Amino acid sequence: MTKKLLVVVPCYNEEASIAKLLTELLNLKLPYDLNIAVVNDCSTDNTLSVVKQFNVIVLNLPVNLGIGGAVQTGYTYAYKNNYDLAVQMDGDGQHPPTELIKLLTQQEKTQANIVIGSRFILKEGFQSSLLRRSGIAYFYRLNQLFTGKRILDITSGFRLFDKKAISIAANHYPDEYPEPESLVTFAKAGLQIEETPVVMKSRQGGQSSIRSLSTIYYMVKVSIAMFFAYIRK
Repeated sequence: MTKKLLVVVPCYNEEASIAKLLTELLNLKLPYDLNIAVVNDCSTDNTLSVVKQFNVIVLNLPVNLGIGGAVQTGYTYAYKNNYDLAVQMDGDGQHPPTELIKLLTQQEKTQANIVIGSRFILKEGFQSSLLRRSGIAYFYRLNQLFTGKRILDITSGFRLFDKKAISIAANHYPDEYPEPESLVTFAKAGLQIEETPVVMKSRQGGQSSIRSLSTIYYMVKVSIAMFFAYIRK
């Protein structure tokens, strides 16, 4: 039986990049029953109008939930509709659709519950700024302390979940800057987490939610969140 695969694309003001991303996703030839769910997180630009031109599932949020809430909405849809696999991809074009094949191949090979697309294994493609790489290195060490796992690209939003991981994410998912915190939760749940090398691009449009003035807040908030995820029963 062909496995059902849902690509979850959270979007907030991504009108500059979303059309190209969806076009490339729809042109992929994969041995899966592929669907795409765009979660429009109350965009104030023309993102919704652009998305509606494509043959995709549109989950239009009535209020802005942030990246965590938008992603969880996608996983909840995947869970309720019995998808075998779900892949999170950013709407800003940083994750090339052709790289999705690498995550799927790694999951088939290892049967991991979660596969993370990592920029830092082969260090090819866009590597982010020096400041952000320093922050990622910090969260790598913090995650290793809490979970004992070595996850190089701890903040990567390019992730594949199997049914077990989808079920957990649909019910328990952080609301803000979720990637590092969620991995502590998944590790505590005993999920097998793998990384595979991918090539990413720089943001193709829009603005990141993490900018200079919010960097310190981000570091402190995520550190505290990872700690509480670690001690939570």
